[in-house]
Amino acid sequence: MSFRSAFLAAAGAAAIVVGPAVAQAPPGAPPPPVTVAKPVVKEIVERDEYTGRFEAVDQVEVRARVSGYLERVAFTDGAIVNKGDLLFVIDRRPYKATLDQAEATVISAQARLNFAEGDLERAESLRRTGNIAEQLLEQRRQNFLTAKADLDRANAAVREARLNYEFTEIRAPISGRIGRKLISEGNLVNANQTLLTTIVSLDPIYFYFDIDERSYLAYCRTFGAENGSPRRCQPGEVRLALTGEREPTRPGQIDFIDNRVDQATGTVRARAIVPNKDLFITPGLFGTIAVPGSLPYRGILVPDEAIATDQDRRLVWAIAEDGTVSPRPVRPGPRIDGYRVIREGLKGDETIVINGLQRVRPGAKVTPQMATLPPKR
Repeated sequence: MSFRSAFLAAAGAAAIVVGPAVAQAPPGAPPPPVTVAKPVVKEIVERDEYTGRFEAVDQVEVRARVSGYLERVAFTDGAIVNKGDLLFVIDRRPYKATLDQAEATVISAQARLNFAEGDLERAESLRRTGNIAEQLLEQRRQNFLTAKADLDRANAAVREARLNYEFTEIRAPISGRIGRKLISEGNLVNANQTLLTTIVSLDPIYFYFDIDERSYLAYCRTFGAENGSPRRCQPGEVRLALTGEREPTRPGQIDFIDNRVDQATGTVRARAIVPNKDLFITPGLFGTIAVPGSLPYRGILVPDEAIATDQDRRLVWAIAEDGTVSPRPVRPGPRIDGYRVIREGLKGDETIVINGLQRVRPGAKVTPQMATLPPKR
């Protein structure tokens, strides 16, 4: 085959391959359709999220204040108890005997005091007539004062015995959830030593978390300027979520920020107080807190699927009135209400492509199909 014949055969084969492709995109085809919308513009507050754990506001280790054998346990393990509820009873008989003895001593001391008082009155009456020696009068006055002191000491012993008798009934010092009993009936309880059980309060409850140094300084600049003092770095109202909850919805209030930065971690310990009316939150649970990171401002929000990536840039596609698309470099921020905050690059009145990004090219025309973004997703 000659060179000319081979060239014509190759050209014919190329025409067979290319021909159908050209036929699929005729020059008069309409611009590709895309879905477009206006960005959501509304007042927003940016929030920073931190992780931490819930801790009880009050927690008590219940111990006895007197020694004795445990007679009765008056609660159910893990129950909710109120302040003053009876928890344990120590054998009361020895303390009741001590109290009775102390009360009898008071009666005896009162009788001696009455006698000494009458004796002193008679001596003072005789002194006015000169029928008693001065030394005898002073002796009877001394007897009266001694009897009075003995009565005071006996009354003090009664009060102590009554306290010890009352301490044999161990009651809840706070309201909250009680743990399990750590000692059974019949065991010896040593005063101020034997741990009987624990109680933790539940409503309200604390949430502790750590703020990095950069964020802490940002809060001081933002909220300190708002409060008129750079020393007030507390953002105030916060929202919290437990494990498995998608959005932080539980309200709380930051009430404490530590007075120093931890040199080892470069963080500041903070605390929020959280209402727990339904007692659902248990101390020790893991959680997430959303802290306000800015003051309220007018924000521009777009869906994440409307943001394209061009190497190290982020951009959205804006639609002109004639249907021509053009890229707009943007600087995205955090997600709020299901949308992405656009810090720079948009004014809020543009029409942007939210679906069909693969069909747009710079300077090309598209067929826009208008949609409306809901204000909250």
